[in-house]
Amino acid sequence: MLAVEQLKKRFGTRKAVDGVSFTVAPGEVLGFLGPNGAGKSTTMRIIAGRLEPDGGRVRVGGNDTVANRRAAQALTGYLPEGAPAYPAMTPFSFVEFCLAARGWHGAALRAARDLALDRVHVGDHRHDRIATLSKGYKRRTALAAAIAHDPPVLILDEPTDGLDPNQKDEVRSLIRAMSADKAIVISTHILEEVPAVCSRAIIIDRGQILADATPEEIAAKTGSGRLDDAFRSLTTGRDRRGREDAA
Repeated sequence: MLAVEQLKKRFGTRKAVDGVSFTVAPGEVLGFLGPNGAGKSTTMRIIAGRLEPDGGRVRVGGNDTVANRRAAQALTGYLPEGAPAYPAMTPFSFVEFCLAARGWHGAALRAARDLALDRVHVGDHRHDRIATLSKGYKRRTALAAAIAHDPPVLILDEPTDGLDPNQKDEVRSLIRAMSADKAIVISTHILEEVPAVCSRAIIIDRGQILADATPEEIAAKTGSGRLDDAFRSLTTGRDRRGREDAA
C-alpha cells in the first residue's frame, strides 16, 4: 500500500533524507523514530505529497506522489507536525471543510464528519472556536480531519503530543482499531508508545535508516532488552563514530 524507494531530500548542503527505503502493508503500524532533526517529519511530508523529493519516489496504492499527486493524496490521511488548523473555525466546521475540499458532500459528508469527531472524542467542544481549544483538543481536531475520509494510508506525526494520559490511551486504542485494514506510519518521541501500538519500528538518524524490525527485535539488541536503550545505543553511537571520523 505504501512504498518508499531510495528517498532523498536536501536543504542547502544538509542531507535531510539520504536513501530511505521501506514499505508498509495494510495491517501494519510502523513507528518512525529518531532524534530531533533526523529526517522523520521531512520523510512524512514527502509521503503526504507536501514536499517533492530530490531523488527516489513514493507510491501510495501504486500512485506516484509526484506524477499522480492527487490520486495518492486521495488515499492518504496526514496529521502534520503541530496539528495546524484554521483558528477561526470549529472542529465541526474544520472537518466539514476538509471533507468538502476532497469532494465530499451531502449525507455522506455529514456522516463522515460526525463519525470522525466521535472517534477522536471531541465531545462538547465540536462547536468551540479552535483558537480557544487546548493543545490536546486542537490535536484531536486535526486527527479527525486526517481520518474523516477513511483513507487506507495514515501518516501521523506525533499524534499524542499534548494529550493527557487518558487521551493518549484513547488515541492509541483508535489507532489499534484502525490498523486492521490500513497502513499506518506514526512518528513519536514517546518510546513506550511504540510497543503499545506498533507492529514494526524504524529508527532513523541523519536521514538514514539504522534499524527496521519489530520493537521487540530492536530492543533485544541491548543487554537490557529495552527499546529506549537500543535507541540511545544506535543514535548516540552514531554521533560518537561521526566525531571519531571527523577527528
